[in-house]
Amino acid sequence: MFSKVLIANRGEIALRIIRTCQKLGIQTVAIYSEADADSLHVKQADEAHMVGKARVNESYLNIEKIISIAKETNAEAIHPGYGLLSENATFARRCEEEGIVFIGPKPDVIAKMGSKIEARQTMAEAGVPIVPGISFPLADVDEAVHVANNIGYPVMLKASAGGGGIGMQLVYDEEQLRKAFEGNKNRAASFFGDGAMYVEKYIDNPRHIEIQLLADQHGNCVYLWERECSIQRRHQKVVEEAPSPFLDEETRKKMGEAAVQAAKHIGYTNAGTIEFLVDEQKNFYFLEMNTRLQVEHPVTEEITGIDIVEQQLRIAAGEKLPFSQAEVKREGHAIEVRIYAEDPNTFFPSPGTITSLQLPSGEHVRHEIAVQSGSVVTPFYDPMIAKCIVKGSDRQTAIATMIEALHEYKIEGIKTNIPMLMAVLTHEAFQQGHTTTNFVNTYMKKGGKTHA
Repeated sequence: MFSKVLIANRGEIALRIIRTCQKLGIQTVAIYSEADADSLHVKQADEAHMVGKARVNESYLNIEKIISIAKETNAEAIHPGYGLLSENATFARRCEEEGIVFIGPKPDVIAKMGSKIEARQTMAEAGVPIVPGISFPLADVDEAVHVANNIGYPVMLKASAGGGGIGMQLVYDEEQLRKAFEGNKNRAASFFGDGAMYVEKYIDNPRHIEIQLLADQHGNCVYLWERECSIQRRHQKVVEEAPSPFLDEETRKKMGEAAVQAAKHIGYTNAGTIEFLVDEQKNFYFLEMNTRLQVEHPVTEEITGIDIVEQQLRIAAGEKLPFSQAEVKREGHAIEVRIYAEDPNTFFPSPGTITSLQLPSGEHVRHEIAVQSGSVVTPFYDPMIAKCIVKGSDRQTAIATMIEALHEYKIEGIKTNIPMLMAVLTHEAFQQGHTTTNFVNTYMKKGGKTHA
């Protein structure tokens, strides 16, 4: 096992990784920007080093500076967390070149799965169902129109690189497609340095369900069941739960086995997630693979009792998985909500100083949080400030526990999306398990109010 790990991230995920490292007796090195000098992850790590100015391209995305700090501190490995450099093949390759273990898959696997077009091709080769569409970059808008006419509207216009809904748009006809193409192409090029676009058939009223994988360096791979992540706004998840209220055991097993088959086909190692769209008939289609730890990993930890970060560290250190597929148990129901510093009416970020913070308590309430009273939420980074995770013996118990927890939250000085989260959880459709990716648009108005 490693004696020292550098955490190339910030906020709640840095604290989450520090916690497991402390449990395993591993020393931690934090990095921080000028804006994060007083952050909790800086205080809780064994040592901390400033990596640059506030903006991410001058700090948390500065590959050479991060590598330099790792070498100076004799860190044997780097954990990238999620976001930032976690799916950057160049960063993983630089770690490899410097003899530093990158806690994640190999650079070539990251690169292959980082291109949604190449990922589609690869999954088709692995025998995993993919959404009808194309697996090559569109030359221009005329080719896009030609392809869309063949597939049949509506279609999803998508960027091959990146995520978070950037470069993605649902279009219903040729006129919309022509208007959308160049704008989305340019936006993708601006954000990801890659403007390649492709088109997929739009799956009507789908669910977004993902399979958590762990794969060691000895050929062993298991799935840790699924997470339902359909409650989204602007193509970004805000509520996740495990298990899915929609799947039956047969479909659950098929999806898990397909995910393992895909991981083995590409030689995947460490923790990863394969995301699927599932239609109303329980047909499932590959959406993308996340070659990193997911924001929503705690719900899987809660129902399986497996510390996913610990397994990441052990796999990266060359250890074998300590359990087989048959030994991966599932107990109870877990729900996670993402708490954002944002205006609940517009979903726009709401930076500022947290003047007062009161957290809910309870035996089955878990917090992943990196702020406290007096913390400044800056405009430089993702506005997610906390995650609240609850577990219940069944789904209804978990929902009731989460509603009670959200009632107990007191966050002053900034706006948050808690009113919207509360409106989702108390809505009859959610409580009945009618959770599709269209939930927010179908049932919610701005400000978390429900349609009459």
